[in-house]
Amino acid sequence: MFGAIRHQVRKSSTSAVIRNDWTREQIGKIYHMPLIELVFKAATVHRQFHDPRKIQQCTLLSIKTGGCTEDCKYCSQSSRYSTGVKPTRLMKVDDIMEKAHIAKAKGSTRFCMGSAWRDLNGRTRTFKNILEVIKQVRALNMEVCVTLGMLNEEQAKDLKEAGLTAYNHNLDTSPEYYPKIISTRSYDERLNTIDNIRKAGIKVCSGGILGLGEKEQDRIGLIHSLANMPSHPESVPINALVPIPGTPIGDMVKKPVGFHSFLRAIATARICMPKTIIRFSAGRTQFSETEQVMAFMAGANSVFTGEKMLTTPSVTWDQDSQLFHKWGFHNLESFEYDEGAEEPNFTLPPKNRFRPDHAEVLKAATPQLEAQGLAV
Repeated sequence: MFGAIRHQVRKSSTSAVIRNDWTREQIGKIYHMPLIELVFKAATVHRQFHDPRKIQQCTLLSIKTGGCTEDCKYCSQSSRYSTGVKPTRLMKVDDIMEKAHIAKAKGSTRFCMGSAWRDLNGRTRTFKNILEVIKQVRALNMEVCVTLGMLNEEQAKDLKEAGLTAYNHNLDTSPEYYPKIISTRSYDERLNTIDNIRKAGIKVCSGGILGLGEKEQDRIGLIHSLANMPSHPESVPINALVPIPGTPIGDMVKKPVGFHSFLRAIATARICMPKTIIRFSAGRTQFSETEQVMAFMAGANSVFTGEKMLTTPSVTWDQDSQLFHKWGFHNLESFEYDEGAEEPNFTLPPKNRFRPDHAEVLKAATPQLEAQGLAV
């Protein structure tokens, strides 16, 4: 009897369903599964929706560094803290494009740009230059993502018309813990910018940071906020805090977030948002090669690679090239998972894509499994 039930659990666990109605209790139950079972379940879901051998390489460039008026307590670019970061003007278009060409030549298929300011208000000429850069990067057949602070609907429309692929606007942490790390911008303001992005037809890139002093319930709360959006973000960056001396959190945190906690967040996000690209983002340099590969097994399928990540260290292209070759990974091409694109040709492991009838199978099995205390 028990063997039959275990078989049914295994069978149902391979049939992930896209949901936007998760409760925190349900996500918490997933997050707190025995770690080896959590990774197995996440890896199974990952293989339904993605080629597990493919990882997208992205490059992130700070096009305007420092001097930000916000008070994010982890950020080296806030003008409120003494971190040694010198404010700069917006880079020239030609200089940005030189970096984009290098990134493409090195193998990156997504080029991301960040600027250190609260919003675009009063930056008409600067905004025009950014729109021009977006057009030129798209001409390289690269995905292009920017993070420029808060946006209104008109600004989002302009970005869409320029050809922007995605806009990054992180939630950072749970709604409850958020006021402890930022006071100059509310959680609702972040959600409003994400709404404006979505209305304009731009893909949403939104995630968070682990290691801010938050508790496990805050990590669960972050995933709950993301997984219950009207549509899941196209990509979710999960960052491990890189403590910056001179920032309140950088001075407070004595050791980085543990890998087991980071892995739980990756795996839980993959299960709750099956189609999303999970981006293994800042802080990757603090994890060993085998730890990075374990995160890829658990559902992470994008990395940031290059000279640096804004102002913090990055894994280099050469290091990732060696890692990919050693472990058998391949690069995820630009726009490979766009709607309407041809489905990837999975060869290892066998192709096992989501089918509509899976939802009915799982729905029918759930009451019985819940009665046994076995369903997630």
